[in-house]
Amino acid sequence: MDSRFTPRSRLADKTSYRRVFEKAERSRDNMFTVLYRPNGTDVPRLGLAISKKNCRLATGRNRLKRIVRESFRHHRTELPGLDIVVMNQPAAARANNNALFGSLDAHWRQCNQRHSEKAGKS
Repeated sequence: MDSRFTPRSRLADKTSYRRVFEKAERSRDNMFTVLYRPNGTDVPRLGLAISKKNCRLATGRNRLKRIVRESFRHHRTELPGLDIVVMNQPAAARANNNALFGSLDAHWRQCNQRHSEKAGKS
């Protein structure tokens, strides 16, 4: 499978973000808050809301974005059709790459597990 982060894999507009923020499931730890909601397709889409408040330097915010996108690309095949928004917490700015990838791996598993449980109940 192609592992590029294509436009089809992104939340592209304000309406898409608003839809996730209005009625989302939440996964949170000390590094990231991940909001997700089914999108009615079989393609997961990622949006980033990396705040300056929690990471002052642009280089740090860009690093976090690269890590989130990279982790998403590697787990995209395991994720169901969800719209996902990842937000950073203050601890993420100081964490090493392995800790960030570990945190995101746990979030992707939790998103997949909770979505599967809800789909099974429907």
